[in-house]
Amino acid sequence: MIDYFYLGIYKLFAILLRIFPDNIVRMMMKGLAKTAYGLSAKHRTIIDKNLELAFVSSLSKSQKQNIGIAAFMNLIDTVFGIVKRDGLAKAEVIKKVSFEGEENIKQYQAEGKKFILVTGHFGNWELLSQAIAIKFDMTLVGVGRQLDSKIMDALLKKNREQFNVEMVYKKGAMKGCIKAINEGKTVGILTDQAIRKNQSIEVDFFGKKATHTPLASILSRKFDLDLIPAYISTEDYEHYTVKIYEPIKSIKTDNQEEDLAILTQQQADIMESVIKKYPKQWFWMHKRWK
Repeated sequence: MIDYFYLGIYKLFAILLRIFPDNIVRMMMKGLAKTAYGLSAKHRTIIDKNLELAFVSSLSKSQKQNIGIAAFMNLIDTVFGIVKRDGLAKAEVIKKVSFEGEENIKQYQAEGKKFILVTGHFGNWELLSQAIAIKFDMTLVGVGRQLDSKIMDALLKKNREQFNVEMVYKKGAMKGCIKAINEGKTVGILTDQAIRKNQSIEVDFFGKKATHTPLASILSRKFDLDLIPAYISTEDYEHYTVKIYEPIKSIKTDNQEEDLAILTQQQADIMESVIKKYPKQWFWMHKRWK
């Protein structure tokens, strides 16, 4: 019964988001973000702690607050975007998305070479996957958690697949990714997902030790696939920029442990540099340092 309640809320939001002008929707988003930040003491504490770990004492209280509200704003924008894009033509999805560094992907496509896309919970990450899949006419396979609601999970699956984005669940992710690669699809991995310490690789992140998923590194080494980092950002929640970075070259020596450590640290380094440049775009609610 609860599944149909969620479905009803989704349908209602879909109607409202199509009725209201975009500027009104953005005002709603801002109000919701401020409210969520104000009411969620738990997440405020996590955000403040993460910002202190990342930037030590260089941020004022108001700066931390603005970044915290922006983190909620990005989450709301990501969720609202999923609903708003449902049923849109592919050209409409990327109408207000600009791309920087697209040659980094086009070169691989021209040479018939596959790669692994790496990103994080940054900006509107759902739009990132759809925009890249559409722009470069590829099937992108991501890794994520299955929703508790089967109806909503199926709805989200359908929503993504209309834009050439497929998903494999965290449980069995390695098997699913290997299958996707063997089928000629492009695997995309959010490298800042929560992960158990015994399943992770330790990296230096903002000068502190942090756990990092080794999945992209393992696949890179196994299949000799380079890693291409890509992140999305926005300043007005209307126009978006996808920046595609230079590839991280695959490594395979006789020392597997060292290879994976180097590849994983390189991913963390790029993410850190992007976060430093656009701190308001990252999902600071994650317990990134455990």
